[in-house]
Amino acid sequence: MGKRIFYFLLTNVLVLLTISIIFSLIGGGNYINAQGGIEFGSLLIFSAVIGFSGAFISLAMSRWMAKKMMNVQVLKPEGHLSAMERVIVEKVHRLSRAAGLTHMPEVGIYHSPEVNAFATGPSKKRSLVAVSSGMLQELDDDAIEGIIAHEVAHIANGDMVTMTLLQGVVNTFVVFLARIAAWIASRFVREEMAPIVHFIAVIVFQIAFSILGSLVVFAYSRHREFHADRGGADLAGKDKMTHALKMLKAYTNRINGGEQASIATLKINNQRKSSLFSTHPDLDERIQRLSMK
Repeated sequence: MGKRIFYFLLTNVLVLLTISIIFSLIGGGNYINAQGGIEFGSLLIFSAVIGFSGAFISLAMSRWMAKKMMNVQVLKPEGHLSAMERVIVEKVHRLSRAAGLTHMPEVGIYHSPEVNAFATGPSKKRSLVAVSSGMLQELDDDAIEGIIAHEVAHIANGDMVTMTLLQGVVNTFVVFLARIAAWIASRFVREEMAPIVHFIAVIVFQIAFSILGSLVVFAYSRHREFHADRGGADLAGKDKMTHALKMLKAYTNRINGGEQASIATLKINNQRKSSLFSTHPDLDERIQRLSMK
């Protein structure tokens, strides 16, 4: 799930910034009155329009963006597939049917030594499950099935849509607060410089507040991982889901000498001790909670 969150947030920041710059250049969002003060009601509406537009555009682009940035090779069920590739496609489709999905997700592999998998897409009908070549090499069949079940559970739970709604709210406050901060900054310069300072300050504050706002999204992501683990256990079996988490823990301990690297925040096998910028809880906690299911 970590890569799904990362690319969604990256796309969101870029889209939100682009929309904001365009609106600023064309003079959209007239929230400053004739006296030079802020009309907070108008600004809030303006912020909500930009914020939710950015979130939903990011959602619509999520599957395409992930495939392009990760160079995902989509596996066509009717195509010429290797034995391993066909097994992966069959696992995804079987678990998707068990989860009640009426439209099968696209299935893909991307070449990377990391042990990782992610699910993304704008809806349950237009989703993607992708696994790394490293995962297929390092994990056994039961662990692979547990991880795929976990990703299918994210799709069945509608996590991308609920995350988009949350991101829309976060974006609204980012745009709202960035413009208030920019307006305050522009009051400390000469009148002829104020428009330029305001424009630049909007961009700077929006990027800064977007980073802070991502903490809310990361917290939601950590919360949803427990639900996806339980969903994966329902689909593949509790033993396979637990086995998958234990294999991930053993793998990350082995390659990092017992300590997780900071870049592991983007991986399904996230760092041992989660932080505010983690997309996943630590594996020990996930295993413990699953054992209590």
